[in-house]
Amino acid sequence: MKEEKMKLHALLFVSLLGAVGAANAQAGRAGPISLDQARARPSVAGQPSGAAYLRIENKGSAPDRLVSAASPVAGSVEIHTMAMEGNVMKMREADGIALPPKSTVSMQPGMGYHIMLMGLRQPLKAGDKFPMTLTFEKAGKAELMVEVTPNASAPAAQHGQSGHDGHDMNHMHGGHGQ
Repeated sequence: MKEEKMKLHALLFVSLLGAVGAANAQAGRAGPISLDQARARPSVAGQPSGAAYLRIENKGSAPDRLVSAASPVAGSVEIHTMAMEGNVMKMREADGIALPPKSTVSMQPGMGYHIMLMGLRQPLKAGDKFPMTLTFEKAGKAELMVEVTPNASAPAAQHGQSGHDGHDMNHMHGGHGQ
């Protein structure tokens, strides 16, 4: 009886460790910078690009800056921003993301920042996870896992699902789909 109880406790402990590991799989850290909620949408065959979203928190007392991102799932990875200009949604490559002390940036589809995955090496499938490395000006590199989930964004935002619907192609930078 005592042995069975110990086995049950061991099984519960291992299960809890697995759950904690899964929850932390989408989290990362570099010095005072913490990363979580890393996610991407599934892509379809032939779709050359995708987008990833996450939350970045600077818990420190000094400013920092996200300067680059990299992932083996794409030929190139860039930081992008989207904003309404007049009646047109425009997407552009950003030269980084400023992170003032004690601030949080939450990437969401449709507006603001996202990480653009260009030249996908294979489609992103729901349930998959892939590594991403973010480089910060002061804190250095942080690694995290990005989960591909259909709930990565609001249904109204269709970025990357069928080209650039709703985007002004005449004002976008080059590089998408190449």
